[in-house]
Amino acid sequence: MKPSVYINRSVLLTAFCVATLLGCKEDNPTVSSDVGLGTTTLGQVLTGQDGKTLYFFSRDVAGDANCSGSCLDNWPIFYKETPSLASGLKASDFATITRADGNKQTTFKGWPLYYYKNDAKAGDVTGENVGNLWLVAKPNYTVLLGSRQLVGLDGKNYTFDTKEGTGNSLFLTDSLGRTLYAFANDKKNVNKYTKTDLSNDATWPIFQTSSKLGEIPSALNKADFTTITAVGKTQLTYKGWPLYYFGADAGQRGSTKGVSVPKPGIWPVVNTTSAEAPAQ
Repeated sequence: MKPSVYINRSVLLTAFCVATLLGCKEDNPTVSSDVGLGTTTLGQVLTGQDGKTLYFFSRDVAGDANCSGSCLDNWPIFYKETPSLASGLKASDFATITRADGNKQTTFKGWPLYYYKNDAKAGDVTGENVGNLWLVAKPNYTVLLGSRQLVGLDGKNYTFDTKEGTGNSLFLTDSLGRTLYAFANDKKNVNKYTKTDLSNDATWPIFQTSSKLGEIPSALNKADFTTITAVGKTQLTYKGWPLYYFGADAGQRGSTKGVSVPKPGIWPVVNTTSAEAPAQ
């Protein structure tokens, strides 16, 4: 047999092997992440199985899971012990909690994660604002909304109107569920509390943020937010009210001790029903 025949057969065999390998590669499905990032009409959101949108529940502001019983029929739990993550997500933002019913649930920045049963496909966000309590899970919120019983430093229960009483109230928090407050003596976009030497900042720390506002819940109006410079710090304001933490909350999620200090109404929490801050 001529040498060229051997060469042609060798070339054909090589080509066959390459085609076979490529075919095998194409037959293998791409492995997706347990938690991904999906594009929706509300922007970029966290996604789970099949690219379905994940959600936060405002009543979980303290980091516990308050959707239980029949609630879970509409809002199934998302759980992966050690989820694989899409590029851009950090493993340190995810954790696992054990719910009161004994089941486990994955959290993101301390917020338990859920699906919504009426989301039929990837990209659906029909659970947003359901009951004014559910929010699509986004990786870069600047503020969020918590809902729970307000309990002051005095141990008494309060309602949003600063009176003693029981019932959940809706209020602004940072992305980690830490309560934000306004100071009754402040003026529109003017911090009247913090001393120039910062000697009282530890009592009511300024809520600092970047000058560029990140994501906010769609239930809030982005135009209600702006930033000011207060004693050299960039402070976020809402409806003209400069926003603060309360030092005695000690960074605890959902803690609202400041509502009674030094008396109710001086350091209220805020939400969409709050009045605009008065002008100077």
